[in-house]
Amino acid sequence: MIVHFILHGETLESIAEDIKLENPLYLKEYHNRRCAREDFIVDRLIPGKRLLIPADSDIAQYNLRNDAPFKSPDRNPEIPFQPQQLNRKYSVGIVEKTYLEQEVSQQAVFYDALLQWMGLEEGNHLFHYSKLSFYNRKDGILGDLAEDCIKSLNPIEIKTDLQGKITGIRMSPEVAGRFKEIKDRLLDLYPGPYAKTYIEEFAYAVQKPELFNERMKDDIFIKTYFASIRTPFRNGISRYPFPLSDPGISLAIIQTAEPPVQPSEILLSQKTEPDAAFPGALYSGQYIIRKEDGLIAGIRIDYEYTEYGSRNTTQVIVDEKP
Repeated sequence: MIVHFILHGETLESIAEDIKLENPLYLKEYHNRRCAREDFIVDRLIPGKRLLIPADSDIAQYNLRNDAPFKSPDRNPEIPFQPQQLNRKYSVGIVEKTYLEQEVSQQAVFYDALLQWMGLEEGNHLFHYSKLSFYNRKDGILGDLAEDCIKSLNPIEIKTDLQGKITGIRMSPEVAGRFKEIKDRLLDLYPGPYAKTYIEEFAYAVQKPELFNERMKDDIFIKTYFASIRTPFRNGISRYPFPLSDPGISLAIIQTAEPPVQPSEILLSQKTEPDAAFPGALYSGQYIIRKEDGLIAGIRIDYEYTEYGSRNTTQVIVDEKP
């Protein structure tokens, strides 16, 4: 037994973690059975008071009970992925800001997305993804051209493995087969050298399968909806990488399961682990998932990182539409 004097900010949970006692309730139990009357713990720790710490052998005996809160089934959910009935619209809002010296640039886009499960193909789930109505976009020819280019690709095909991890993204065979007509139509609708350059660059990117696959993996709705949130939980946490804009660069995410508002849902809370590659990176996220099939009902994400001297922030809000 060790006598410890409680410091400001310490809790039963923080001290239990330091001494590797899995269930902090036993720290309170151990102390109250042995302490003087004036040191009895009722609900919270009082700085300056004494706390009796169990010996390593006692900690080992407590841990054998295997009843720590983080080991409960609710804190370690098995999240299914059963998208066979998926045919849903989502409202998507994305706000990106870049801070470089004294300048701030912002890009905001709001649109509706349609996601449909189309079947199994060679052991992979096949989805159709379409961007529909756009809101709050740039007015004028530039906004119209960008929107028409995006909509001309509907629907995009997304393949995932049986756990929901992306294995490939491509144009649908029907869109690919008539892409020349699509390009000619865009050129007719938007004459002029600037529009022609924009359309030519757009056509080059979408007609190169590998390039198209990589660029679409960076689509924010795709990489958040199909993030590896179903990585198995162990001792109340699960970890997965969240890709940033550059290939091969990602943030290390740790997630926990929180008490949901509705019993039919799973609520995941996420934050960034310390990352040597991005020491100033921050990430906070929340996913609402239907317990029945593991499909996403809502997403809230905020993240930021600094690269090449600029600070980049992104806010993502996705909600299932009725």
